[in-house]
Amino acid sequence: MPGISPVEPVGFDPSVPNEARVYDYWLGGKDNFAADREAAEAALLIAPELPLMCREGRKFLRRAVRFLAGAGIRQFIDIGCGLPTQGNVHEIARGCAPDARVVYVDKDPVVVNHGQALVEEDERVAVIRGDVRDPDSILTHPRLRALVNLDEPVGVLLVSVLAAINDDDLTRAITARLREAIAPGSYMVISHAISDLRPEVTGKLALLFASEWAVKDDGRLRLPTQDEILPLFGDLEMVEPGLVQVPEWRPEPDELRPPKDTVWAVGGVGRKR
Repeated sequence: MPGISPVEPVGFDPSVPNEARVYDYWLGGKDNFAADREAAEAALLIAPELPLMCREGRKFLRRAVRFLAGAGIRQFIDIGCGLPTQGNVHEIARGCAPDARVVYVDKDPVVVNHGQALVEEDERVAVIRGDVRDPDSILTHPRLRALVNLDEPVGVLLVSVLAAINDDDLTRAITARLREAIAPGSYMVISHAISDLRPEVTGKLALLFASEWAVKDDGRLRLPTQDEILPLFGDLEMVEPGLVQVPEWRPEPDELRPPKDTVWAVGGVGRKR
């Protein structure tokens, strides 16, 4: 598809901060390296709420997966899955649908190795190495095709992964390709940090990531606005309540929600007619 070119595999380099390992650190995990911890701490000096945002992002993922499983989805593709943590997609989905099949995708070999070790005996789960920037290589991967039938409804999860791409045209091309590839009745889940609520903070973080996280080649030094996220769903039918701050997407009745200005990320679920 125009705008998307194959991505060459990137070797493992512990001296370069990695999004998945930085998230792991913010969530209290131990699968991270010195460079990840340094980057995470530098970001916390600008935005101390980042661990809270990570936790709220995981809660949104859980609610969205439960919704999809309740709507009849039995196969899931989690792109940019990150390091294994409690409440992974296959565990959440199987609470509603014991026959659910899940393919996890990440570009980080550390993530892939950890994931494969955890699910190696589960025939309905696979962990593959792939980059969201090259959706065709994901969609045609033999292990994905062995578990997922793209002619049947599928849930595609893009949770907190697209913010790592600083090219708006590429992001639109990626989501368009994924929408094109999935069958009617499928769903796409997207969550994304935005600049609307904390423009000064998000601007400083974007500069930090550009200088410290080796993303200088991508060009955009800001997060998008909420209005710029909605077009990523294209002509998908938005599930109520639409694209909202992640704690506001179908919270549990007794679920405590943080102050709105502490979670500057939105999420939504779209269905392909």
